[in-house]
Parts: sequence; structure tokens; C-alpha cells
Amino acid sequence: MAGNPILDALRALSGRSNGRFVAYLLGQLDATIDGAQLVRATIAGEVGRTAAVERMREIEHRGDDHRGRLATELRDALVTPIDREDLFRLSGALDDILDNLRDFLRAWSLFEMRDSPVIEPVIDTITDALDDLRAAVASLEREPGLVAARALAAKKSGNATRRAYDVAVANLYRSGDVTPDMLRNRDLLRRLDVVGLRFGTAADILSDAAVKRAEG
Repeated sequence: MAGNPILDALRALSGRSNGRFVAYLLGQLDATIDGAQLVRATIAGEVGRTAAVERMREIEHRGDDHRGRLATELRDALVTPIDREDLFRLSGALDDILDNLRDFLRAWSLFEMRDSPVIEPVIDTITDALDDLRAAVASLEREPGLVAARALAAKKSGNATRRAYDVAVANLYRSGDVTPDMLRNRDLLRRLDVVGLRFGTAADILSDAAVKRAEG
């Protein structure tokens, strides 16, 4: 039996639009993953401080480009994968994660840090959380029924970052006297704790959007 040409056209339009917006979000996330990997390589001494700051600037520009394209096209979009406001807020939350990683790297350079074993485990939880968040966002197009569950997994990963921060700070205080190095590490750890908070925000937006979509 022949299909309804109007409905077929609307489905095709919806699919193209959804795929485009999800691609912009994934572009932001891929830039953020590159930023987190750069931070990890920098604190491991594999990338120099000055070179790392320059590379992060390029990564941030890439993420901003995807966000800008999303915002521009969102104004005239007829259909979106989730509520328009939630889509814009989610893009903003992803931008915040990358911005905070950039701020961490700038502080690392200003403090003239060379290495920090206490920070490495926290960074590792961030890279894991980013992978979970990317899987949740990718589900918007491919497996919308799994978005809520994957958003919850991403939120738990973000919480793991905050727990790792608590452990790292406790280890710092148990290490002995207050020294400039200890204070520098504490400040840097706090910046990573903020990244964990931003993960929670992004995951909550995505989870709420999935519920709205299911109810709609």
C-alpha cells in the first residue's frame, strides 16, 4: 500500500534535522574528549605546558564552532531531536565542561606544574564520564529509547569524578604540612570537581528531555 507522501516527507525532514543537531552535539563532545585527553597527557608530562595551552585553544575553537552552528540553525529549525530549549541548554552545558577543562590547563601552566600523581585518577574518571555522555547523546538519533538510561549512567560517571576529588583532597591533607605545592594541587582539584558538577547538569538536561519526549 502506498504511503502518505506528506507524512513520508515530514519523517525525512525530521530525520535529517535530528541527525544534524545530534552531530553538532557530538562534535562538541568529541572536542571535549580531545581536551580531556590533552589534560591527561599534560599532567603526565607528555605535552609541555605552553604547547598544551595552545592546543587547547584550537580544541576550544572547534567546540565553539559546533555550538555556534547549532545555535544558528536552531532559530529556523522546524523539528529538533529534543525540546528546543533543552537542546540549547545541553549544548551550553557541554560548552561549560570544555571551558572548565581549559581553565584547569591555564591554571596548570600559570602554576608551572610539572606533574601531579594526586590529580591523575580524577582526570581518568572524567575521560570515562565523557565516553558515557557521548553514548547518551548519540542515542538521541539511533536509540531514543535508551537516552534516559544512558543519561543516568553519565550522571553516575560524573559523580565518580566528584568522589575521586574527595579522595584526592583527603590524601592531600593527610600528606603533612600545608605547602605551596599542596595548595596548588588543591586549587587544581577544585577545578576538576567543577567539571564533575557540569557533567551532572548535562546529564540532568538530557534525562529531562528524554522524559518530555516520551510523554509528548
